[in-house]
Amino acid sequence: MTSSMIKENLEKVRNNIIQAAKDAGRDPETVTLIAVSKTKPVELLQEAYDAGVRDFGENKVQEITEKYPLLPKDIRWHMIGHLQTNKVKYIVDKVTMIHSVDSYKLAQEISRQAVKHDTCVDILIEVNVAGEESKFGVSTDDAPDLVEQISILPGIRIRGLMTVAPPVSDPCENRAVFCALSQLLVDIEAKNIDNVNMDCLSMGMSGDYTVAIAEGATLVRVGTSIFGEREYRVDR
Repeated sequence: MTSSMIKENLEKVRNNIIQAAKDAGRDPETVTLIAVSKTKPVELLQEAYDAGVRDFGENKVQEITEKYPLLPKDIRWHMIGHLQTNKVKYIVDKVTMIHSVDSYKLAQEISRQAVKHDTCVDILIEVNVAGEESKFGVSTDDAPDLVEQISILPGIRIRGLMTVAPPVSDPCENRAVFCALSQLLVDIEAKNIDNVNMDCLSMGMSGDYTVAIAEGATLVRVGTSIFGEREYRVDR
């Protein structure tokens, strides 16, 4: 993929975000585009950066640690994939936000490493809204309790919720999933839990981000529509 294609793709995605936000009566500035750069080479990330992208999402710790030293320091890295507790120490001082916290055990380790590195990490609670067995995430019923448990840990700030919606042919099929996460955020916010600031809703990907924006997404995770199809590589 050429740099001009990435630039064109980004322009399309940004225009779609602006239109979707306006259609929903929202300020487009309240939606942050996260370019999902998993499996993509550093050169393509640099091209997206040169086209104005500052938020990049990665699925694997190894990719963040490899790309981090090779790219500009003002990039905001988002860990959006499943995170194992034994890998937290490698990224806790490198990422802007961890989107995929789905257990107290993982939150405890993030807290421990954050304190050790004298930092504070913004996290989102991953919710498996659709109840898919193949997906990670806490259930919608258990999410409020998990938020309360995690809220007392040092070195962590809970900023909101995240979900990975099911793959669908018609993006509107995921409207109910996004709507449910949005409502859950409102319900948790109403509890006024200390150290919890529910201002982030991470939902919507290349196939359905405009629908997610209509339902309140503040962070959309778009990869294929920017970089093209995913490139799988064999882990060394």
